Amino acid sequence: MAKLSQVLRDKKREKMIAKHASKRAELRAKIKREDVDPDEKDALIAALAKLPRNSCPTRLTRRCELTGRSRAVYRKFGLSRIALRELALRGDLPGVTKSSW
Repeated sequence: MAKLSQVLRDKKREKMIAKHASKRAELRAKIKREDVDPDEKDALIAALAKLPRNSCPTRLTRRCELTGRSRAVYRKFGLSRIALRELALRGDLPGVTKSSW
């Protein structure tokens, strides 16, 4: 199990990303427009930089829903490889079977 503080930190980041998503998208769209003069573009970049760092979606870490593990998390299931294997072997994941050849 991951430290509770790390899991809570990522939950806090999720909330902050959702809170600032519209403002961040608006600024990025204005920056990408070609009809904006360079001085205004610099001001927009500065405004984007003033937003909290944790409001950037790339700072979010995918974590296992059961254990909070941050490594080897399958996007399809939202579980780490270890939790996925345990649930699949118990038969708790419908449609998932252990392969043998």
